[in-house]
Amino acid sequence: MVGRNRKKRSAEDMVLDSSIGVILILLCVATLYPFWYVVVVSLSSPAGIAKSGGFMLWPQGFNLDAYKAVIASSDIWIGFRNSIIYVVAGTTLSVVLTVLLAYPLSKSQLWGRKPLMLLISVTMFFSGGLMPSYILISKILDIDGTMLVMILPGAISTYNMLMMRTYFQGLPKELEESAQIDGASSMKVLIKIILPLSLPSVAVIALFYAVGLWNAWFSANLYLSQQRDLWPLALYMREVLVQGNVNSVQSQMSGAAGGAGAVQIAKSLKMATTVVSTVPILVVYPFVQRYFTQGVVMGAIKE
Repeated sequence: MVGRNRKKRSAEDMVLDSSIGVILILLCVATLYPFWYVVVVSLSSPAGIAKSGGFMLWPQGFNLDAYKAVIASSDIWIGFRNSIIYVVAGTTLSVVLTVLLAYPLSKSQLWGRKPLMLLISVTMFFSGGLMPSYILISKILDIDGTMLVMILPGAISTYNMLMMRTYFQGLPKELEESAQIDGASSMKVLIKIILPLSLPSVAVIALFYAVGLWNAWFSANLYLSQQRDLWPLALYMREVLVQGNVNSVQSQMSGAAGGAGAVQIAKSLKMATTVVSTVPILVVYPFVQRYFTQGVVMGAIKE
């Protein structure tokens, strides 16, 4: 009797495991296909796109004309240059400011800690609105039309700061106390002891800041609309993908389109632009992936 129950349970477990496996595979396909479709279309000829009918699993009429046209566009390289500047400078500044704010707030003996935390936390749910922000940036700070407009206004994320503070609170206090007994200052303790132990959490918030800056376009659209040479790559992408403005690169590809229509040429260029702008993040992510889960979990849970 016991043996039959075991066999029955085993068969049920196999059916359950198989069902879960099928569902996970379907979810993976549904998640990965859109990106795969973008890559496939970018590698297809305009004539092949026209014949495909909208659904493609493999490149039709494989060619690299779209990538050649995108790479030859000066706007793309200007956007790359500006985005790299914004990401490197902005991420560095944001990580430094976040650590300097989170570390003292992790100390229970800090005077005024609770009301200060309340004021900071309120900013996660309420903002001043677009017009006050515009007046602050354009009239008071007077950084409208400069690179600083992409770096300073969002220099500190409350969510990232709270995650960093929680991580600091989870570190052994004995380490700091022993260093202070030896005469180390608070800044030296932070740099020499706390930060080396906090690399997973620092890597995670750096990734969050970097991705946010790489994809930022709204601030540039609002404050850099007249300074095209300061546009980040995301704003050039918006011009291509949303507004459909591919005139700057379309003429370079029209001669090799094989008589295909402008719609197919534009679609191929849009997909190639998407791939080119996504590759840098995909290249960087594997290097911080090992820190990602550890940093998020340890920064979100306080023992």
